[in-house]
Amino acid sequence: RSNPYQASLLQDSVRRYLQLPADQTVLILHAKVAQKSYGNEKRFFCPPPCVYLSGPGWKLKQEQIKARDLGEAGFRVCGYMGLDSMGSSLMETQKLSFEEQPDAKGFSCAKALYISDADKRKHFRLVLKLFFSNGQEIGTFHSKLIKVISKPSQKKQSLKNTDLCISSGSKVSLFNRLRSQTVSTRYLSVEGGAFIASARQWAAFTLHLADERCTRSEFPLREGYIRYGSVVQLVCTATGVTLPPLIIRKVMKQYALLDVDEPISQLHKCAFQFQGSDRMYLCLSTDKVIQFQASPCPKEANRELLNDGSCWTIISTETVEYTFSESLACVREPVSPVPLIAALQLTGGGDVAMLEVQGEYFHAHLKVWFGDVEAETMYRSPKSLVCVVPDVSAFGSDWRWLRYPITVPLLLIRDDGLIYSSSFTFTYTPEQSCIPGQQVLSDVPQDSDKLLDSIHQEFTRTNFHLFMQT
Repeated sequence: RSNPYQASLLQDSVRRYLQLPADQTVLILHAKVAQKSYGNEKRFFCPPPCVYLSGPGWKLKQEQIKARDLGEAGFRVCGYMGLDSMGSSLMETQKLSFEEQPDAKGFSCAKALYISDADKRKHFRLVLKLFFSNGQEIGTFHSKLIKVISKPSQKKQSLKNTDLCISSGSKVSLFNRLRSQTVSTRYLSVEGGAFIASARQWAAFTLHLADERCTRSEFPLREGYIRYGSVVQLVCTATGVTLPPLIIRKVMKQYALLDVDEPISQLHKCAFQFQGSDRMYLCLSTDKVIQFQASPCPKEANRELLNDGSCWTIISTETVEYTFSESLACVREPVSPVPLIAALQLTGGGDVAMLEVQGEYFHAHLKVWFGDVEAETMYRSPKSLVCVVPDVSAFGSDWRWLRYPITVPLLLIRDDGLIYSSSFTFTYTPEQSCIPGQQVLSDVPQDSDKLLDSIHQEFTRTNFHLFMQT
């Protein structure tokens, strides 16, 4: 634990943070697979890795730097992105310049990254380094693992090779490349609540497998891998905007194949037919998304002729989000590594309940906090922290009189006061039979202390519950 004086100061800071969170979020979007380049040819990653900066903490931090440096040039955010094998030389990475969007988010993308055939790895990560323009380092952030492929598979996919198959509920990106020209690439995106085709930004869509027999208003979702001929729904992960139910078709030489039902693979060409329509397909026209009516093939009834704008390439995507707040701390070191919580595991009971926090990028200088209460924390590994669950009395309540659930946010806080928030909370729950308005003890017996102690221990042992907020 921290010493009492430091703990008191830190607790005041945490309380101020909980009242007015000033988070800084770094969001990295990237494809799940990357096609290898051969010889002098450079196959740039498509869609290009994107970085978004959001949260009120960025503006607050920039104001602090501006006030200290007495100038405006020092608080712009800049960065570099490269592959994790490239070493420390910034000449080997791509420089990122962030521009502010209408929604106040900073945005940049790395359009010129590729992996050469000299790199023999089957997987790699992207590395993002962020700085303020006065030279102050913000931190280093990693993408999720990216699988290297030589070229899109033309074979019928087997569900044994799940790395290349696309499952229901996963995230995908769709892009169109007219006449195979890189400069003509357009990405399906969402702007102002409408679907658009963008040359600069791409959106990640959750691809759901639906029950074909149900109407659009019901649209129950199913698990499993996506196959051609399936009814699917595309939902924008950022805005929630949804397209009507679509039938996904395999595309070969600009024809939609109506009788193919094999699993869909990464970087396959596909088309999206509006369910119940007369050969109407999702299509782009310059920067607009429209419907296009395919022509029937007179010689083969199982094919329909499409135009270039109706042929899409599909690829799975990943998202990793890092959130921290240095607004109330005097932080001189980079904020990285930023810990990521993946799961919680409660063990033990009685007077000592232990909570294991599972995730990535943990280190020995982190403490687990339950709201504004610091927990005794033990570092186990970069993927595990263990802490003692504070008694509910730390929040001004007593197990003996606890009538309502008490939910507190889970935070990880570094020694210097840097706060890492999470989407996880911890809930203390009273015994279910003890409902509001019910008299707990009408007559207090002489041995009430022993009775209350036993109730206290029973509550502590059996009534911890964990909730994850998304």
